[in-house]
Amino acid sequence: MRCTQHSHRRDFFKLLAGSAAGSFPISLSAAAPPNIVFILADDLGYGDLGCYGSNVSTPNIDSLARDGVLFRQFCAPSSVCSPSRAGFLTGRYGVRAGIPTVMNPTDTHGLGENETTIAGMLKKAGYRTAAIGKWHLGSQQRHMPCSRGFDEFFGLPYSNDQSPSMLMQNQDVLESPTRQDLLTERYTSQTIAFLRRNRSNPFFLFLSHTAPHIPLVPSRGFRGKSGLGAYADVLQELDWSVGEVLNELASSGMDRNTLVIFASDNGPWFQGSAGRTRGRKGDTFEGGIRVPFLARYPGRIPAGKVVNGFASGLDLLPTVAHLANVQIPSGLDGVDIWPMLTTDKASVDRPEFLYFDNYHLQCVRLGKWKLHLSRYNSPAYTPEPKVGRFNLPLTNPELYDIQSDPGESSDIADQHPEVVADLRERLQRVLADMPQKVRDAWEDTINRRVHQSASGAWPVPVIE
Repeated sequence: MRCTQHSHRRDFFKLLAGSAAGSFPISLSAAAPPNIVFILADDLGYGDLGCYGSNVSTPNIDSLARDGVLFRQFCAPSSVCSPSRAGFLTGRYGVRAGIPTVMNPTDTHGLGENETTIAGMLKKAGYRTAAIGKWHLGSQQRHMPCSRGFDEFFGLPYSNDQSPSMLMQNQDVLESPTRQDLLTERYTSQTIAFLRRNRSNPFFLFLSHTAPHIPLVPSRGFRGKSGLGAYADVLQELDWSVGEVLNELASSGMDRNTLVIFASDNGPWFQGSAGRTRGRKGDTFEGGIRVPFLARYPGRIPAGKVVNGFASGLDLLPTVAHLANVQIPSGLDGVDIWPMLTTDKASVDRPEFLYFDNYHLQCVRLGKWKLHLSRYNSPAYTPEPKVGRFNLPLTNPELYDIQSDPGESSDIADQHPEVVADLRERLQRVLADMPQKVRDAWEDTINRRVHQSASGAWPVPVIE
């Protein structure tokens, strides 16, 4: 079913109101337009998959690593949901795309209407496009998938822990409250149906799973199956879903011309594993933003390839544009990483990568170096201090060699003052190109007086 402009959208808003080219011989341009399947998990940690060291059995997702490429240093665009998803789909930081932080159901803003999404870009090139699963980029009609380049939408307008929970098809509300235990199964069924309808068309499918975001509600067939608790049960059901999609591509012969990408929108929340990294969802430490990234494209991406160089979710749009031989939009923060996927290149030239919390710029990375410059006076998802929650400058910026020290445990700023100085100078140049709200937030941060807490991990304000 294709998107319509009217349907039962009034029911939806009534509910809301009540809730307060590489080393391969074949050129891309000579080949048929490739299909693209982008599978995005929700709150899946860097260490949650078997191919990244987990004890949870995830053979279908792991097969993407076996038959394609696995990235060791891939960062989501943000450590929280909405700005991360904006970054994946537009190649631009959430602070540019109009979504600096997590959205609420009653918010009237959303993904900037002038932003180009992967779907919109490919639709102009003749692709059929579908978004299945979680959206969370604005719940007003003008911000929903059918207004942002997608021909079809089936899923939740925002996070599964927000109210009123509802399942939608295009603009129609199918169910509210929705059955959480059936979501993965329903997403999978809709995905298979879309694939079967589009065997003769190039397509872009954005399969945006709710799993493993809380609440953890595995279906009856997976409840208790892992023997490791509800989180692992949900992961195994997610893995089953990926297997169903891969089987459909294989049985139809479409897998030979389909790029399949798997990633997570940010690090784990209360459960899940961040691997050897420090921090969790909501942190600008690596545990909040480093995520699994796997890609398979038979005959184009070598099987069993491991990439140790840095890449990010901002790189998805420019890479897909290259692959589909369409014009890359201007003003992107990401770069084309096709050579990293297909050749021996471990890295590509790229600008500094920035770590934001809302409009607050907290860290900057270039190559192996990551510099922490500011931090809130309390960790994410903890009670607000009596003095209020502030983003404060670190008295002594912290520098980490993120390749050899992914746990960000050894601050080596005093050993490399020239690196600290260079990154700070680069940051000043980057700020000049940032939205005014980012510049204002930075000025507010650096003008605050602070002293370090006893542990040195969290700055606290001086109260005068």
